[in-house]
Amino acid sequence: MEKNYNKCPYVTTQKVLQGKWAILILYHLSTGTKRFSELERLMPEVTRTVLTRQLRQLEKDKLINRKIFPEIPPHVEYSLSNVGLKFQKVLDEIKKFGLVYIAELNK
Repeated sequence: MEKNYNKCPYVTTQKVLQGKWAILILYHLSTGTKRFSELERLMPEVTRTVLTRQLRQLEKDKLINRKIFPEIPPHVEYSLSNVGLKFQKVLDEIKKFGLVYIAELNK
C-alpha cells in the first residue's frame, strides 16, 4: 500500500484519514477555528495525548493549520487549511451516507 501513496487517490486518502479521530476533528474544524481545549470538550472520549498526536498528523498532512499566539499563557488555534477546506464536500457526503445508513439500521 505504501508504494501507492501519492499515486492512487484512494490509498492516499485512506492514509491521510487513517487516524480514528481524523474525520471528527475535520468536521469540528469545518464549523470554525477551535482551540485545543474546545476540541477536547467536543470530543470527551479522546485523550489529550491521542488528540495531540492526531492534530500533529493532520497538520503534517496539510489538512489543518496550527496558529500559536505568543501570549502568556500561550494558546493555540486550529483551523482547516486550504486543502482541508476542500474536504468539506466529502464531509457533507459522509453525513448524507451516515444518515441514510442510520435509518437503514433502525428499520
